[in-house]
Amino acid sequence: MRHRMDSRTLGRYGSHRMAMLSNMAASLFLEESITTTVTRAKELRRYAERLITRAKGGTIHDRRIIRSKMAHKEAAIKLFEDLAKRYANRPGGYTRIIKTGNRHGDGSPMAVIALVE
Repeated sequence: MRHRMDSRTLGRYGSHRMAMLSNMAASLFLEESITTTVTRAKELRRYAERLITRAKGGTIHDRRIIRSKMAHKEAAIKLFEDLAKRYANRPGGYTRIIKTGNRHGDGSPMAVIALVE
């Protein structure tokens, strides 16, 4: 039974899933837009928006939590230096998911997830 299970497993075990989300979030912060499947985009949105909200705090505790969740150093620096200031007055909703159709090889629904201006 899936009682009180609120996240998607994405067909991976826990440590692999968290590593994948961490790497996707780092790519999203550096590139500001990535193409992935709709399911992964929806799960990445939850993960990335929590990191941005945490970065808006700016304390040393927030920095340590984000570095433990996302090991990519350049992405963490950009998150605190650029993105936290950009979204300082925004209460949430930092990402946008745009569906782009199905993937040619296997028909998976694809989407572009991007940071809003």
